[in-house]
Order: sequence, then C-alpha cells, then structure tokens
Amino acid sequence: MTHRRTARLVDFHCHLDLYPDHAAAVAQRERERVFTLAVTTTPKAFPRNKELADRTKYVRAALGLHPQLVADRAQELLIWKEYLPSTRYVGEVGLDAGRRFYSSFEQQKSVFAEVLSACAIAGEKIISVHSVRCAKVVLDMIEAKLPVGSSRIVLHWFTGSAAEARRAAEMGCYFSINAEMLRNDRSAKLVHSLPKGRILTETDGPFTRGESSEGAPADVKPARDGLAKLFSLEHEEVDVWLNENLRALLS
Repeated sequence: MTHRRTARLVDFHCHLDLYPDHAAAVAQRERERVFTLAVTTTPKAFPRNKELADRTKYVRAALGLHPQLVADRAQELLIWKEYLPSTRYVGEVGLDAGRRFYSSFEQQKSVFAEVLSACAIAGEKIISVHSVRCAKVVLDMIEAKLPVGSSRIVLHWFTGSAAEARRAAEMGCYFSINAEMLRNDRSAKLVHSLPKGRILTETDGPFTRGESSEGAPADVKPARDGLAKLFSLEHEEVDVWLNENLRALLS
C-alpha cells in the first residue's frame, strides 16, 4: 500500500521548453508531481532548462542535439560537450533516416558517434534516443560506442521491428511509450512484447495529441491508461510498475 500512495506519473520525454510559457509548464509538472525528463533539441536551450529544473523535485533537464537539426546545428556539438559534465541526462539525441532528414544522415551519424563516445567517457549518463527508420544503425552504434554498464539508453517512441526491439532489450535498453504508439495496432503489439521491467511512459509533448489544456503540458495519463488496457491491469498497478522501472533506471 505504501507504493500505491507514493506512485507518481512518469513522462520520460517531453519538450517543456517548447510550450508557450516554459516556466509555467515546469511549475505545473512540479505541482502535479509528474517525474518529467525535459529534453532539449539544441544545447543552447539547456542552461535555461537546467535553471528551472534545478529548482524542482520532479523535473530533470536533459542536454540534447536533435538529429533533425544536425544539418544546421552540427557545430553546436562543441557547446553540447561543454555542458555535458553538468548533467546526468542526455536527450534528445540519435538518428533520423526519414525522407525529410536523410540528406544529413551521415552527418547525424558523425554527431551521434561523438555523443555516445563522450557519454562513454563521462559514464553514468541516462540517454533519451531518437531512432526513426534506423533502429539497427542506432543499436549498432550504441553497441560499438557505449560499453555495457557505462550509461543507460531509453529508446524514445521506438518504431523498429520486433527483432530490433528484442535486441535492444537484450542490450539493456529501456523504452519510453506514448499514447500515440498504443493507438497503432502494430506498435501496440510490439509494446506488449517488451519486457515489462524496461517500459516507461512519455508524452513527447507538444508533438503528440492529448494536451491537458490550452498551452499546458500534454497529459501522460493516456499513455499510462493505454498500458493498463494493453496489459489488462488496474491504473494503480501500472503506476507502481512504472515507478519501480524508473527507480531501477535511476539507481
């Protein structure tokens, strides 16, 4: 029963700084006691995110360089490296082989390789990773650049194959699941196949449906409720399970 009273909602991938009022979005998450990983798309956004998160109990700021921005911002990798010692959390980073961004794919791989190598040297990082249409390449790079046990990977909005999901789980990866994923039959089937001990929830707000109110952070409850339905569990049981997974990841 103690676990039930202390269980909190978990949003392990949300862009709080992209809401109209960044400070208000952080304050709302703190007030509602939602453990939130506030990812950034560029390292230049990190200092303000960290400033606000450092005043909270439940919000953590992650240092990112989004693969979709690499074509224009690869030079910011130097800034990213400068800030890395000041945080345990990294994201959003990774690769995007979608049609719009494939022209920068080789450059993305170069940046991601340096990100992983820097995290391997620093150690003890928790990394939220984007892997659109390139799960195998992402996993290959993680395996090559990040020694087992040096840092932990959370695959955000994973859309790879069932075999790639099994491989990722065997490598020790976690998966952050949003409500959009659970509305798709193929994706929901993949989520159901994942080890329950490796699942977290996310919103990827403001890039998903399910805004709780105008301008406020997206509500993570639909993701939690979707998992409850998928696994035939009560909401409270899922809350306890997700909090246990979060504690294991952060330990």
